[in-house]
Amino acid sequence: MCRCVRVPGWAGLAQYTDHVIEPDGRPADDTDRADPPPRDACGVFGVWSPGEDVAKLTYFGLYALQHRGQESAGIAVSDGSRIMVFKDMGLVAQVFSESVLSTLTGHIAVGHCRYSTTGASTWENAQPTFRSTASGSLALGHNGNLINTLELAAMVEGAAGAWRGPVSTSDTDVLTALFADSAAASVADGALAALPLVRGAFSLVFMDEKMLYAARDPQGFRPLVLGRLARGWAVASETAALDIVGATFVREVEPGELIAIGEQGLSSSRFAPAQPRGCLFEYVYLARPDTTISGRSVQATRVEVGRRLAIEHPADADLVIPVPESGTPAAIGYAQASGIPYGQGLVKNSYVGRTFIQPSQTIRERGIRLKLNPLRSVIAGQRVVVVDDSIVRGNTQRAIVAMLREAGAAQVHVRISSPPVSWPCFYGIDFATRAELIAGSLSVAEIQASIGADSLGFISLAGLIGATTRPAASLCRACFDGDYPIPVSEREQGKHLLEESASGEMVTGLL
Repeated sequence: MCRCVRVPGWAGLAQYTDHVIEPDGRPADDTDRADPPPRDACGVFGVWSPGEDVAKLTYFGLYALQHRGQESAGIAVSDGSRIMVFKDMGLVAQVFSESVLSTLTGHIAVGHCRYSTTGASTWENAQPTFRSTASGSLALGHNGNLINTLELAAMVEGAAGAWRGPVSTSDTDVLTALFADSAAASVADGALAALPLVRGAFSLVFMDEKMLYAARDPQGFRPLVLGRLARGWAVASETAALDIVGATFVREVEPGELIAIGEQGLSSSRFAPAQPRGCLFEYVYLARPDTTISGRSVQATRVEVGRRLAIEHPADADLVIPVPESGTPAAIGYAQASGIPYGQGLVKNSYVGRTFIQPSQTIRERGIRLKLNPLRSVIAGQRVVVVDDSIVRGNTQRAIVAMLREAGAAQVHVRISSPPVSWPCFYGIDFATRAELIAGSLSVAEIQASIGADSLGFISLAGLIGATTRPAASLCRACFDGDYPIPVSEREQGKHLLEESASGEMVTGLL
C-alpha cells in the first residue's frame, strides 16, 4: 500500500507521507487558445506479464497514446505485494526517464495520459488514481466522462473506509472510491457492485496487487482493446498501442464487460447488457490513423470520407491540400475522387504543442501561424481546396483562409470531413457548450461568410456513417445531431463540476 506525492522539480514517486506538495508548473494550453482542437479525455494502457519490464511496456504504450491526453501522465506497478505509483504533469517523455522507469518493478502495470474533461488540470487529478481497500489497494486509469458524478459522489459521502488521498475533483476519483468500498471483499466485487450504478463513458484499466482489470461502459462510447503478449496480456485504448509493444490484437473489450487477468488466466464477467454506441468522432479525429476500430482501419475510413466529400461537394479547383495532419487522409480521398491534384500547401511545425513554458503574448497572438505556414510557391495563383477534419469555433479555419489568400491563392474552397459540430459532448470529448460552437447558431452559408471562404462543404452525416461501414444505430453521433444515447442535463455537467458544486465541503471531505 502506498501514497503518492509530487516532489518539486521531480515527478512524484509514490511514498509514505502525510504531505502533498503542490505542482510548480503545468502544461500551457495549445498556442491557438481561441480555438483549441477537439480533445479526448485520456489514453489508458494496462499489462499483466510476469518476466517482462512492464513499466517500459506501459511507457511505450502511453507514448503511442499521447495524442489522447497531454496534460499529465502516470504509471502504477505492482510486484504482487504492493503498488507503486509515479505520475506528474506533462507529456509522457517529460514525466518518465530511464532512471524513473527502473524503479518501477513488478509484473502488473496500469498507465494513463490525461486530458481533463471533469476536474481541473492539476497534479491531484492526474492518474492513475490510488486508493486503499479492505483487501489491499487499487490503482485506476479512466478514459471517458461520467454524467452522474454528483450522484455517485453523494453515494460515497460518509462511507467508512481507508485513506482518501489528496483532495481530487475528478469523476475518476469518485469512481475509484466506489470500487474501493470497504464493504466489498475484493476489488473485483467492489467494481461489479459499482459499475451498474455508473452512467456515462468509461473505458477503465485498473489493478490491485495481484490482478489486472479492464471494463467498458454498456454503450462502449470510448474504445478499449485486448491484446496477447508472449508472456501475458495487454489492454489499451487503441490497437496502435498494442502494435507498439508487440502485442497481438485479440478483440475489443465488449460494452458492459469486466475482464480480470491474473495467474489463473483471463476471465470475463458482464455487469450490464451491451447497447453499442461507439463514438463516431473517433473516426473523424480522435483515433490514430493506424488504429483499427470494429475491424475497420481508421485511415481507410478517413480516405473514404474524403472520396464521399468530393462527390457531395465538388469544387472547380486546381489543387487539393490538407490541414496537416488531421486533414491529410480525407484530402487524399478528395483528390482521388475528384481528379484534382493533391499537394502540400501548408507546412506544420511539429514542435509546437504543450510546454511548461508559457508563450509570450506576442507569440500567442500569432496563434495558428506558429503551427502552420503556407508554401507560397505552391499556393500562388491556384484555386485551392483545403480539407480539414472539423470546425468547432471557426477561428482556425478563418486564420487558414486568410493565410492562403495572403500567400496568393486565387480561390479558397474549404471542405470538412465531418458534419457540422452543433452539440456539446458529455461522453469524453471536451467540446464547447452549444453557444460556443459556431455551427450551434450559424448556418453553413453563414459559417462560410464568417471564415471568408469562397465555398464551404461538410460531409453529410449519412456519408460519414457510411464510410465507417458500421450500422448507424451502433454509433454515438450526438455532437452532430443532438441525439444523446443517455439523456443528459447540461446544467449538471461541466469540467469543473465538483469544484463548483454547491456542496464543496462534501466533496473536499469525500475525496
